[in-house]
Amino acid sequence: MPAVVVAVAVFALFALGFIYYSRYLADKVYALDPERTTPAHEFADGVDFVPTNKHVLFGHHFTSIAGAAPIVGPAIAVFWGWGPALAWIVLGTIFAAGVHDFGALVVSVRHKARNIGTLTADVISKRSRVLFLCVIFFLLTLVNAVFAVVIGNLFVANPGAVIPIFVEIPLAIAIGQYIYRTRSPALVPSIVGVILLYFLIWVGSEVPIEIDGLADALGFGQTRDLWVVIMFVYTFIASRLPVWLLLQPRDYINSHQLFIALAVTFVGVLVGWDTMVAPALNDVPDGSPSIFPFLFITIACGAISGFHSLVSSGTTSKQLANERDARHVGYLGALGEGSLALASVLAVSAGVAATRVEWDELYATHADASGGATGNFVNGIAQFANNLGVEFQLATVFAAVVVVSFAATTMDTGIRLQRYIVQEISTMLGWTRLARSLTLAGLVAVVVPLALALVPGDGDAGYTFGTLWRLFGTTNQLTAGLALAVIAVWVTRNRRNPLAAVIPLAFLLIMTSWALFIQFFEFIDEGEWVLAPLDAIIFVLAVWLIVEAIGAMRRTVAERRAATPIGDADSDGGTGQAVAETEQRPREDGQ
Repeated sequence: MPAVVVAVAVFALFALGFIYYSRYLADKVYALDPERTTPAHEFADGVDFVPTNKHVLFGHHFTSIAGAAPIVGPAIAVFWGWGPALAWIVLGTIFAAGVHDFGALVVSVRHKARNIGTLTADVISKRSRVLFLCVIFFLLTLVNAVFAVVIGNLFVANPGAVIPIFVEIPLAIAIGQYIYRTRSPALVPSIVGVILLYFLIWVGSEVPIEIDGLADALGFGQTRDLWVVIMFVYTFIASRLPVWLLLQPRDYINSHQLFIALAVTFVGVLVGWDTMVAPALNDVPDGSPSIFPFLFITIACGAISGFHSLVSSGTTSKQLANERDARHVGYLGALGEGSLALASVLAVSAGVAATRVEWDELYATHADASGGATGNFVNGIAQFANNLGVEFQLATVFAAVVVVSFAATTMDTGIRLQRYIVQEISTMLGWTRLARSLTLAGLVAVVVPLALALVPGDGDAGYTFGTLWRLFGTTNQLTAGLALAVIAVWVTRNRRNPLAAVIPLAFLLIMTSWALFIQFFEFIDEGEWVLAPLDAIIFVLAVWLIVEAIGAMRRTVAERRAATPIGDADSDGGTGQAVAETEQRPREDGQ
């Protein structure tokens, strides 16, 4: 089948989802109020709370969530066939990720831009707050550690990407200063930044930077480890800077780059008329992980990601200038993530191999699919760019820069979010000095994932990427389930229909619990005495979540019935919308 036909069909479904389903969510489920003052205005401080144009904010939000995971996950999941992978990407993006990302943003904005973990205490229970913060800290540790390892591996394999990635930092700062001081629109400066970045890609391909000798001199066992340290030093500094200075302009540049990368993918597919050489449904070898539940855990961010709720409620909600912009930023951001996952599927199904025989060699086993995912994506995108006349070596540098840019931007946001969580946990424990010190909290947020990223073992993959990453998908989906539980209870409390959140919540909890149960016994058989207890702990947290969420929903329904006068239940069509807008406003504001 021509890959362009697949792309057009998926984009058509995404368009329908945004036009109709996101409008339903905005009007009937979340009831956006453009007259309400957002926290970005109420608590404006020029550092974290900064009212931001919706297009600029979309750029920050989109590139913060579009890390390496929506590339790697789908590139692995094609092992089971591109048909089921794309089916879950489409359904998950429209009916799960859109609800989740959009909802987490709205609920946070209605509660003074507090993160989703803190909101759990108000919406579900105080015990759930402890649960959520623990899960969030573990998830962010994995995200930051693994993305640093991915970036390190890409720099080693593609030294031409080093110059454009690192020169982009002062370039973004210069653009941020210009926009902030002149109060100019960000569009033209950011486009200039993209043009300069692409010139730097050519420079990088001509002048690759390799630091093997420096790594050996400093006593690093692998060159990748030195890159990992460099990335964490950078993110520690970046997390201390005001969002308008580096985070926003860099994210806006990267959002343009993402659209360019998607355009290269889909125009390249059209021009080259590449076909889907991968099977729609693959006959996997005996002993491979089963498609249920592991397809859904593997794709993770490509369909729905708990990390997105942390971004929505951690940094994006502090910059939302108008509540009506939440639909554009939250739901459209989820569709952008789905589009990146689509690009990944096309790259490894139609771009990386010319024949089925070549593809079968790359995807002979699940281990081959996992180990070669990032490289397969880079080579697939490079092939699409080559269809447009770009020299293949230069195209591989371009594709590597795309992946590193997104992973680095996610690390920027991830370290900042982990600092927030460290401060919040410290406040709960009464550690006042750590809670109030940005420097100390930032050091904790950096040192923990850095130590994890540098743990040796598991050959070239490393302990972090080769071992602990196996829990990332389940932890990420559990976090999404927690966020959807908060959203469902909040929607119910405000007398609106919660089914849009409840259905994907139930599906995620089933898949997550199923995967955790299977993995637990696999880890015991393999003698993984680190992973087995962690798996058991996460399984207990998942069950705990189910109990707490059900209890909160039952209490909320009971409160609604008690508060509704007899004979008035259907006065607003059975939705309770009219009552909710008057009686529930204080509760929505977190008062």
